[in-house]
Amino acid sequence: MAARKHMVVLLTLLVAGCTAEHSGAPRPAPRAPSSSVEQQPSTKVRTVVDARTVELADGTRARVSLLAEPPSCAADAALDFATKALLDKEVRVSSITPGEVSLALPDGTDYATLAVQYGFLRTTGVDGGPLFEAETKASQAKLGLWAQDCSASTPSPPPPAPACVVVYRVTGEWSGAFQAEVTVRNVSGALVNGWSLGWRFTDGQTVSQAWNATVSQPSGDVKVTDAGYNALIVVDGSVSFGFNGTVSGSNSAPGSFTMNGAPCAAG
Repeated sequence: MAARKHMVVLLTLLVAGCTAEHSGAPRPAPRAPSSSVEQQPSTKVRTVVDARTVELADGTRARVSLLAEPPSCAADAALDFATKALLDKEVRVSSITPGEVSLALPDGTDYATLAVQYGFLRTTGVDGGPLFEAETKASQAKLGLWAQDCSASTPSPPPPAPACVVVYRVTGEWSGAFQAEVTVRNVSGALVNGWSLGWRFTDGQTVSQAWNATVSQPSGDVKVTDAGYNALIVVDGSVSFGFNGTVSGSNSAPGSFTMNGAPCAAG
C-alpha cells in the first residue's frame, strides 16, 4: 500500500511539471550568430582608385557594391569625396557579391549610403532600400551631381599655343610704295632650324624686294623663307628681315601669321 501511494505522488508531480512547462509563456527562439559589420575585421584603405574602387592595405582591390559609375562631369567631385572619406581610413569590410564589398567607416556609417546621400554617386539598386531612399532625397534637394547639367556640350579645347610672335612694322611710306621690317621670335619651346613665314595682305599690297629673306607672292599669299644663314632660331630667339612693297590706298598690317604652318601671335 505504501509503495502504491508513493507511485501516485510521483505521477502527480510529473504531470504537474509537464503542465507548468507547456502552459507558461513560449520560450524565445535562439538567435543566429550575428553577422553585423562590427564583427568584421578592420583594415585600412591605402589607395582610392576612383569613387567606387579602393585598394586595401593587403593589396586587394575591391569595388563598392550597388554604386553606379558617375557621369564624366561629376567624376572629379566624386573622386575627391571618396578620397577624403576613405583614404588612409580604417574601414570594416563585408562582402555582398563576389568581387564587391560594403565599406563601413570608423563611426559605422556605410560609405555607399553616405556618397549617395550627398549626391556624389547614384545607386544601381532598385529595391527601395536605404540607398534608394538616400538617392531620392539627394535628387529632390538637387545635391551634388543632381545640380549639374551633364548634357551640355563639351567646351572646345583651347587653341594651341603660338609657335612664334611676329612684330610687323612699317618703317617708311611714299607715294604708291612703303618699306617694312618684320621680326619673328621663336616661342614654340623648341629649336627652329629652317623657317617659312606666311601671311596675307588685306589691302592688296605686293612685295617688290626683300633682304635677309626670300619672298614669293604668287597668288596674294606672301611666303617668306630664311636666307640660309639665319635659318636657325633658338628658343626665345628672333630673326628680322625687311622688304619694300607697293600699295594703292590703305596700307593695313596683316592680321595673322604662320611659321612652318603653325599659327603665330601678332606682337
